[in-house]
Amino acid sequence: MVNMVDQFRIVTDPVADSIAVSAIFAALPLLTLFVLLGALRMRAWLAGVISLVVALVVAIAVYAMPLGQALLSGTEGAAFGFFPILWIVLNAIWVYNLTVVSGHFDVLRRSMARVSPDMRIQAIIVAFCFGALLEALAGFGTPVAVTVVMLMALGFPPIRAAAVALIANTAPVAFGALATPITTLGTVTAGAGDDPRLNADTLGAMVGRQTPFLALIVPLILVAVIDGRRGMRQTWPAAAVAGGIFAVAQFLASNYVSVPLTDIIAALAAAAAVVLLLRIWQPAEIPPLHAGAEAAPVGSAAGDRADADPGTAGASARSAGDGSAAYATREDDRRDPPAEIARAYAPYLIIIAIFSVASIGPIKAALAKEPWTVVFGWPGLHVTGANGKPLSSVNFTFGWLPAAGTLMIFAGILTALLLRVGVRRAVRAYGETYWSLRHAIVTVMAVLALAYVMNQSGQTNTLGEFLAAAGGLFVFLSPILGWIGVAVTGSDTSANALFGALQVQTAAKAGLDPVLLAAANSSGGVLGKMISPQNLAIAAAAVGMSGKEGDIFRRVVGWSVVLLLIMCVLVTLQGTPVLDWMIP
Repeated sequence: MVNMVDQFRIVTDPVADSIAVSAIFAALPLLTLFVLLGALRMRAWLAGVISLVVALVVAIAVYAMPLGQALLSGTEGAAFGFFPILWIVLNAIWVYNLTVVSGHFDVLRRSMARVSPDMRIQAIIVAFCFGALLEALAGFGTPVAVTVVMLMALGFPPIRAAAVALIANTAPVAFGALATPITTLGTVTAGAGDDPRLNADTLGAMVGRQTPFLALIVPLILVAVIDGRRGMRQTWPAAAVAGGIFAVAQFLASNYVSVPLTDIIAALAAAAAVVLLLRIWQPAEIPPLHAGAEAAPVGSAAGDRADADPGTAGASARSAGDGSAAYATREDDRRDPPAEIARAYAPYLIIIAIFSVASIGPIKAALAKEPWTVVFGWPGLHVTGANGKPLSSVNFTFGWLPAAGTLMIFAGILTALLLRVGVRRAVRAYGETYWSLRHAIVTVMAVLALAYVMNQSGQTNTLGEFLAAAGGLFVFLSPILGWIGVAVTGSDTSANALFGALQVQTAAKAGLDPVLLAAANSSGGVLGKMISPQNLAIAAAAVGMSGKEGDIFRRVVGWSVVLLLIMCVLVTLQGTPVLDWMIP
């Protein structure tokens, strides 16, 4: 029997029976996070912890949530932040680190550099295709930190390398870290609405019907940034093939294959398509675009990058500092044996194979049951919605074997064997991965705890009812909300945790489709990645321009806004009879 004192029922208008006045208090945790990150430039982990405290205070003092229930909500959110969210990220970056310590990451880099001497083509392959592959495996700033250094090693001028890496890191972000943002979105929205479509598979399918439109455009933008109109005129076939194949593969994979594998499949397909194209086509000319002596020393940049954001860039900073990844030394002419090149690509094929097997219908269904997956009510947490029904979010799903992070451990073990990484080196790399991501671990757990406290205390419901007053206009504003969230937090996962439930609750109040708005939060959010302070700091440090993030910001903010408006128009049309057939 549950003690009535320990129960909590959500009330959306606790202050003066007014939604508008209550919304002022409900917005305080988010405003605190935005101000600390955006205005005061506080470290993300500290800003997350402080904002969590504010959310707890509002929940207890304003929404009359019992102290115990508020703390339990926070602990459930923090636990979900670690498993399955960080469990995916940590093990994915470990697999990447194994390729670094074995030296096969350099083999992969040299393989890509030899595909074409044209820097515009190299940008498509390295920043767009390989960056998407890194996003698929690691995310959280790693693609920018790694690809910007690779571009510098290939001769790109510093600020141009930074701009290219940031702009390229858009289309794949929603499915980054094995679709961690989508997994988070599915979890936080499932408890916010009654629509059975609010799950990771359906939301991933919907996002896969939005972000491919970005993929079609981004490669063309990259060559325009590098070489203006001449670049677009001379290299549009490669840009069109990369963007087109990536877009088609992203749609097909997210809708019909596997949401976690989406970016891996799309990135490899796009890279292969460009390589095949270059066998029958080459640009009319290869203009001299190298930076020459402008390249910054990479050794110092690696240290700066680690200081700028140890949590997100630690793994790549370490790779740049090791002798196994001496990007500053031009080794592009070294020819690796075909067997070594095959081994360099093998880890990604191993991941695809493991996840493909785990996604087979009968196997997936079996792994979703006990003892492989256990679902239990969070101990002591008893929260009901305004309708009096228990929130589904108080139930915790612990799929210890089918979790993407666990599958990544299996992939890591096979990778270590294939790349001949000894047990001691592999274990040390695993420990170093946790240490380099220590701040990111605190950040993600704090932001997820914040989201759970806001959702289960009723703060998110209040904001949803308040925003619903915008009516049908909110469908246009929906991607902008996600964009703001990622611009401030630097993470599509964090933005989905903060605003996913809000989007669903606003959709219910305004009579809009909750799947469309939830997906729009993630799809619009990816466009805030290139202007987030964290990513700007990573890119600036990597190119030796720490303190000049504003210069890079001015190079990319225009593209961010233009692409955001395109996404807003697309989502608006998907909310009308013109394109509503695209909603699953």
